Amino acid sequence: MNITLFLIGIVALYLINCIKILAEYERGVIFRLGRLLPQPKGPGIIFVFRPLDRMVRIPLRVETLEVPSQDVVTRDNVTVKVSAVVFFRVMDPTKAVVEVAHYIHATSQLAQTRLRSVLGEAELDELLSQREKLNARLQSTLDEQTGTWGIKVQAVEVKHVDLPEQMIRAIARQAEAERERRAKVIHADGELQAAAKLTEAAGKLSDQPASITLRYLQTLNEIGTEKNTTIVLPLPVDLFHGLAKWTARMGNGDDQPR
Repeated sequence: MNITLFLIGIVALYLINCIKILAEYERGVIFRLGRLLPQPKGPGIIFVFRPLDRMVRIPLRVETLEVPSQDVVTRDNVTVKVSAVVFFRVMDPTKAVVEVAHYIHATSQLAQTRLRSVLGEAELDELLSQREKLNARLQSTLDEQTGTWGIKVQAVEVKHVDLPEQMIRAIARQAEAERERRAKVIHADGELQAAAKLTEAAGKLSDQPASITLRYLQTLNEIGTEKNTTIVLPLPVDLFHGLAKWTARMGNGDDQPR
């Protein structure tokens, strides 16, 4: 009787120990006598009959993998340090266990090599201004390889680009030169528009000679509003033209009025 109770207790303890609980985001890949069972188990309560069975827990949630800073030589021979982050999840737990050893480590190493190769084909300007395009290329390249491991790469984001100090100064000088160019173009455009308006105004003033004198008086009034000792005497420009013609006739010895 005691032996029977003892055996029943051992069997009960064994069965209790065989009970495993898997969360909603977990699956259990079972190896029975070394052979893989067709379908992973879970979620919920499952039975793992040790030592005949061996279970490997695989999480199905999105994993965040930070790619360490990598030395990348761009297509235009600029050395930069680039770091990135990879978001992936296990789609097929069976392949993640059978096809690759330590799938997280393998994905990390693959991400580092793909980061150097893909960004090495881009120029520095493309790396700084077209990150979305490069992120898509990285995601597609990684997903093509990890798909055979049962892993889906959902996104790859270039996190930080560390430029050399000399390149930072060169980019700053380039930006400064570009702003100076824009300023000169805007200034020249303003001068062109002002010249067109002045030409239009001169045409209208030439229709009425008296308007020039009124403009002189208006200018004198504007100057007189300020507290200064400057005296401005406006003279008609036609007076200078007449004096110039008279001086030319006197130089030629012609004193006859014309």
